[in-house]
Formats: sequence, C-alpha cells, structure tokens
Amino acid sequence: MSEYLTGIALLILVITGVGVFKVLRARPAVERMMAIQLLGTGGAAATLLLSAASASPAIADMSLLLVLFAAFSCSAFALGHFVPAPDTSSEAEDRR
Repeated sequence: MSEYLTGIALLILVITGVGVFKVLRARPAVERMMAIQLLGTGGAAATLLLSAASASPAIADMSLLLVLFAAFSCSAFALGHFVPAPDTSSEAEDRR
C-alpha cells in the first residue's frame, strides 16, 4: 500500500511541476501568485500522501505548514497590491 501512495504522490508532484512551469511563463504577477498557490497545494497533497505511506506524523505537520505559508503569501500579495480609493471627503480637505 505504501508503494501505491508514494506513486500517487510522485504523480501529483509531476503534475504540479508542469502546472507551475506553465503558470510561471506568464507575465502578470497575479499568475505568478497562482503558481505559488499551486505549488503549496500540490506540495501539501504530495507530502500528506507521503506521510500516510511512511506513517510519519512529522511529514503531515510539514504539509500543513506548506498550506499555511501559501495562504500567508497570497494574503501578503493581496495586501501589497491594495490601492486605497482617494479620500474625497470634506474632512480630508480640512486637514490640509
């Protein structure tokens, strides 16, 4: 059974690698962020399968960290590209 799970994990890694390669060739930064998300999701799936194959809970913890880091990087990306709307209220003019 562990050989079967390891084989599926390798298949997921290959498919994730092909997807990341295709997305990284794109120019927009949003598509590059999608590559980071894809790598985090595919890596987490593969490491969870490897954890089940080897019966090692430490590998499962690592996969949870991969998902967490991918989510944080997506949040940081979204906050970094946030452009606030100009303040057109009368209070803003009074402060000047």
